[in-house]
Amino acid sequence: MKAHIVIAHPEPLSFNGHLANLARRAFEERGWSVTISDLYAMGFDPSERAAFYGNLQNSERFDTQSEQRHAAMNGTIPADIEAEIERLDQADLVILQYPMWWHMPPAILKGWFDRVFVYGEVYKSDVRFDKGRFQGKKAILSLTVATSAETYAFNGRSGDIDLMLWPVHFTLAYVGFGVLQPFVAYGVESGLRYSSNQQLEERLRKIQADYVDRLQTIEQEKTIPFHRLDEWGADGRIKASAPAHSPFIRHREHLEID
Repeated sequence: MKAHIVIAHPEPLSFNGHLANLARRAFEERGWSVTISDLYAMGFDPSERAAFYGNLQNSERFDTQSEQRHAAMNGTIPADIEAEIERLDQADLVILQYPMWWHMPPAILKGWFDRVFVYGEVYKSDVRFDKGRFQGKKAILSLTVATSAETYAFNGRSGDIDLMLWPVHFTLAYVGFGVLQPFVAYGVESGLRYSSNQQLEERLRKIQADYVDRLQTIEQEKTIPFHRLDEWGADGRIKASAPAHSPFIRHREHLEID
């Protein structure tokens, strides 16, 4: 088995960096091979633009999808992006390791999606979801947040964590990954502290133990259900006959306002 870890944190000695190393060791002890893309250490440029493409289809106006497709068709995808796609192709499991910043992944990880999920290479209109390039592979988000699980629960002050992670989960499902339930490390405090040093140290020890324990059988876990291509209607909506897989799709059209 092969695992690929994409880490998006600028400090190697951070708790995110520590979790990535824990995962690497846990998998290697189980006989897996592991590769890592440390985006900050690599100097990965997350800003997609014309300068990355030496053979532009249209030199007057940069259209991202058109130029990505043109590069895919002509074998001119940037070398660093080809390397990232190859790592994903080889992996049975992909882990995205990152801190929640302003309720979203760091910009470098968003840019990784923008540049690596190349139109015409990673996805097309008929190559996505259950027919996606990475069908049969699994992916999981491993992330840290500063406050408690209660603050990210339903009606929590920070917002429902399932809803907040929906865009990233949907992105992974779009290109064919089977998406696992996320591993969320709650209460990983840094500059702003809510706990004593002892409370924080005990919490971090438990998080580490729980993570390593989960990785022992992670390949056996069931994935989050997403709608198949044939469950989408011609009008762009989910067919009425399709199952209600998640609150992200089957939401209320009108909010209740007092």
